[in-house]
Amino acid sequence: MSGRNIIIENLQQQPIESHMVEFVERKGLGHPDYIADSLSEELSLELCKEYNKRFGTILHHNVDKVLLVGGEAKPVFGGGEVISPIYILMSGRATTEVDNGGTKEKIPVGRIAVESAKRWLKSNIRNLDTESHVIIDHRIGDGSTALVCNYDNRKGNTCANDTSFGVGYAPWDTLENLVFDSERFVNSDYLKKRLPEVGEDIKVMGLRTGKEIKLTIAAAMVSRNIPDMSHYLSVKAELKRAIEDKITWKCDMPVEVYLNNADIPEKGIAYLTVTGTSAEMGDDGETGRGNRTNGLITPQRPMSLEAAAGKNPVSHVGKIYNVMAASIADKVAKIKGVSEAYVKIVSQIGRPIDDPHMADIQVVSEGGKPLNSSMRTEIDAIVEDEFSNINKITDLILAKKAMLY
Repeated sequence: MSGRNIIIENLQQQPIESHMVEFVERKGLGHPDYIADSLSEELSLELCKEYNKRFGTILHHNVDKVLLVGGEAKPVFGGGEVISPIYILMSGRATTEVDNGGTKEKIPVGRIAVESAKRWLKSNIRNLDTESHVIIDHRIGDGSTALVCNYDNRKGNTCANDTSFGVGYAPWDTLENLVFDSERFVNSDYLKKRLPEVGEDIKVMGLRTGKEIKLTIAAAMVSRNIPDMSHYLSVKAELKRAIEDKITWKCDMPVEVYLNNADIPEKGIAYLTVTGTSAEMGDDGETGRGNRTNGLITPQRPMSLEAAAGKNPVSHVGKIYNVMAASIADKVAKIKGVSEAYVKIVSQIGRPIDDPHMADIQVVSEGGKPLNSSMRTEIDAIVEDEFSNINKITDLILAKKAMLY
């Protein structure tokens, strides 16, 4: 045994779907908070590439402080314009200068910040003009390090650069899958080709009461693609049918879909945007205010308030442990006799990241039965294996295969 601090315990509670009420939320691709998370993470990934290219290693950075200040727009049927552009401030800390064998080498962090933000916006918010609809600024805090010292630190165990914790659970229940899948469907290439009037700012709030589900969905519509209210209502009805046909039919509970519930057609009120995101109309965003690291906001489940996006993927446990906790929970939940698994991992600054201050594995067993020795051994082996191969988490993050928001 490694001697890692691992506690395995029975959690004395009913599975989440037996609770009378449940809320689940997801902020979609074009939501200002999702945009802020994405720009933080894109900058981190680009810095990782640049550091690796120049020095063969990932240097210290945490660029998890992106702020989006909403602009002002005037959408009208068949057209509209952005009056005041969206303002985005790329912020955080990064290594901007390295002493490489006695020669100081500057890293163009500011340029990388602006370029990575524009590239992501162009690829994902298709009706937003990055030259006229948005202003991208940067205030990345300076930092410098001796390259030799950085290599020396990587030879041994990588140490946590923060005291933080990560949380994960499995499996997802019916409502969680429904909320996640609904947003992903509305923002799919298939749906956008079928209904180009629909923008990227999609927000889904799910409510389950007993065995009944209600989905309240806000979908920003693109004004230049909608000539009048009649067309708007037609698109809205078709989108609602598409969600019901593609998503809700798979659910074994009755589902009611509410779409753009604030519309008042008789007064000419509809959810119109010029760019497809509410960021154009004063809706602000900030890294870490949106979805948790599993892509959902789940008040009935344990959550970390950590802003994972933008943190370095090598030593920041606020990022690594959240991804790892979800991975452990998923594997534990597959063990025969396990109904639900909850994983909470806490770090201690300066401690090797593969040696947690504590890993607490809580299990809701089928029928409330106590965990037997075989189950405990299997769970312990899963946790030990995850920590023994913790570098795989960094690889997943760099390959964009880890859910972060």
